[in-house]
Amino acid sequence: MIATDDAIEIEAERLFRSLMHVECDPRGRTWNLETCRSIAPLTLEINRLKREQGAVILAHSYVEPEIIYGVADFRGDSYFLSLKAREAKARVIVFAGVVFMAETAKILSPEARVVVPDRDSGCSLADSLTGEQLRQLKALYPDATVVCYINSTAEVKAESDVCVTSGNVYHIVEHLPARRILFVPDRLMGQNLRDELRKRGVDKEIITSDGTCTVHDEFSPGDIAEARERFPGLKVVAHPECTPDVARAADFVGSTGAMMTYVKTTGAPYYLMLTECGLVGRLEVEAPEKAFIGGCRLCPYMKLNSLEKIRDALQAPRPDQVITLPEDIRLRAARCIERMFELAPKA
Repeated sequence: MIATDDAIEIEAERLFRSLMHVECDPRGRTWNLETCRSIAPLTLEINRLKREQGAVILAHSYVEPEIIYGVADFRGDSYFLSLKAREAKARVIVFAGVVFMAETAKILSPEARVVVPDRDSGCSLADSLTGEQLRQLKALYPDATVVCYINSTAEVKAESDVCVTSGNVYHIVEHLPARRILFVPDRLMGQNLRDELRKRGVDKEIITSDGTCTVHDEFSPGDIAEARERFPGLKVVAHPECTPDVARAADFVGSTGAMMTYVKTTGAPYYLMLTECGLVGRLEVEAPEKAFIGGCRLCPYMKLNSLEKIRDALQAPRPDQVITLPEDIRLRAARCIERMFELAPKA
């Protein structure tokens, strides 16, 4: 079905009302009405396909702004999207993010067809550890409770006792009965976890594997010092996937969702966001009165998502775009994730 000129114009104006505020655009686009008109036929087509197929689109905050504000039904961080995947009850779930997130959706919604726009949208953390490698680590520390960060494969989740996100990791690990914790796959988050538990007076031994995030491990305390020199009153906001030196130098450290809340509810003349640039784009839309300085980094995997690939995944998904999991792995991984929902702090 070809959209009429009137429908395109209405859709372009809808897009423009959100996207006009985006300045942090990885492709250097200016989101004027003409740019919005150029993508309006595609967003109309995708939204029509969603209605026809009973589909929902989950979009991580790091993907392109035209996905987040053009076609996504839910947008947010890993924990929020995990909840929405569980609640969706949709026939089709398109996960605009990275593959481990789509696997999580399939684990929690086994009856749905879960598709990814680009199967190459991996993750340096999830790709750093296999199920077999985790089994070898478990053999070295048989008395440890295995805690996996949500940025891990279904196979790793299946080998773990409980899953955590950057928003609930401190609470969950603090309240686990075991003293020895095998935390995978993020070494830097594991180091920040040690520091935070020490501050809380919690005696835990944290053993980690060696993965890091290709975005967050690039920031340095020097970035912060230089920015503070140039922008008095600056607030520095970081993710717990950053190095401990960066976390200690920041004004706030938290999950993607917590970072958004912090910026929206605090007053500062400038913000330095030590995270993926997509989050800055979201904040420019949802908190346009805030001022952001440079510093964010692009995730090459998140940026593989596009409107065209989402349309194709809805129209005629290729076998490589459809997420399939062996049922025994899915069930074991589901127990790990459900344990997270049980132990996470209640809102």
